[in-house]
Amino acid sequence: MVVDGVPGGTEEAEDVVDRLFHALADTTRRDILRRCVGEDLSVSRLAKAYPMSFAAVQKHVAVLERAGLVVKRRRGREQLVRTDPDAVGRARQALDELETAWRGRVERMSRLLAGEAEPDVPNPLEGPER
Repeated sequence: MVVDGVPGGTEEAEDVVDRLFHALADTTRRDILRRCVGEDLSVSRLAKAYPMSFAAVQKHVAVLERAGLVVKRRRGREQLVRTDPDAVGRARQALDELETAWRGRVERMSRLLAGEAEPDVPNPLEGPER
C-alpha cells in the first residue's frame, strides 16, 4: 500500500493508515472535518458546537492533526483548524488498495471453487513433481 509516498508493506505505511482510520472512526472527529472544509475555525469556536470540554475538543483536533487530516495555524492567540484537502484522497487511496487486494483474493477463490487451476501457484497438497 502506498500512502503519501510511503511504500506499502512497511510499518511506517501501516502506521499512517492506522492513524488515518483511527481518526475517522470517531463521529465527533468526522464532524470537525466537515465543519473545517474550506473554512478556518478556531478550536474555541469548534468547542462551542459540542457538549464536551474545550480540552476534549483540543484532543480530537490533535488526533486529526497527527493523522494529517487537518492543519493548524496560529493567528494571534487563536489556533485555527482547516481540513487538509488531500486528506480524503489519502483515505480513498488506502481503501482502493484494500479493495483491489480483496477483489483479487475473491477472484482467486472463485476460480478455485470452479475447478480452474491456478497456473502460477503450485498446489501445496500435491508435493514436488517427479
